[in-house]
Amino acid sequence: MLERDRDDTGHARNARPRDRFGRPLPPGSVGVARIPDDLDLPADETLDYAQRLLDEGLAFNAHEVLEAAWKNGPFAERMLWQGLAQYAVGLTHIQRGNPKGARTLLERAIGRLGTIPEPPYDIDANGLIAHARGLLSELDAGRAIPEATLCPRLRG
Repeated sequence: MLERDRDDTGHARNARPRDRFGRPLPPGSVGVARIPDDLDLPADETLDYAQRLLDEGLAFNAHEVLEAAWKNGPFAERMLWQGLAQYAVGLTHIQRGNPKGARTLLERAIGRLGTIPEPPYDIDANGLIAHARGLLSELDAGRAIPEATLCPRLRG
């Protein structure tokens, strides 16, 4: 049986390097910098960091930053951070050429972001939802989505 990488608490962790789309590379390869599993930033820093990563075409890394906020943030904001993380994973699936995965995650993100009447931190939930719907239309039409379209603005 193959031994799995584990962290200090015994949880499975894949320490293999990853490419810019989050796919594992062979051991010993050079990949993009990983987001620490224990990342815990204030909301504004989280959003700024995730935005920089999105702007650099690193949606998978942005997802990891947003996922850390979802897991470490206040329970009352869980749907918000989960929706943003799913949005970034949807973008990752587009980058990886997986329209089915992209559709699933973008629809989940729309559902979660749509439940927040007044998003905090100047998050542009309506703009993100409109952008996601536009991406879904492009996917439904079978059109290629340019990389520049995969850099949405998280805040208004």
